[in-house]
Amino acid sequence: METVDKYKAAAEFDRAFETRKWIKKIPYIKFPADWEVQIIPPFSGAIARFRVNNKVSIYLDVYDLLGCYGEPYWEVYPHKGDVYRCAMNNVDDLIVAIQESLDEPAT
Repeated sequence: METVDKYKAAAEFDRAFETRKWIKKIPYIKFPADWEVQIIPPFSGAIARFRVNNKVSIYLDVYDLLGCYGEPYWEVYPHKGDVYRCAMNNVDDLIVAIQESLDEPAT
């Protein structure tokens, strides 16, 4: 893909996903110091994604494109054999869920 085409695609993504709007709304998250957090590119409709300790995957879905929550939400995977979801602004529960996933034995 040519650079100009990539720029056009990026501009369309920004428009479609209202990135400037979400910059102002996504809460700050204070991660525990012993976590290694890798920010990864968003894909499949998520607005943001990251991984923790190369074990737990987290994404932010603000448009219910990946699941059905009814408001912007974080999804943590894996979590107790399934997934965990919480509201975007509920970062305290998000941190607890990620820690629970990190504490699970490897499969």
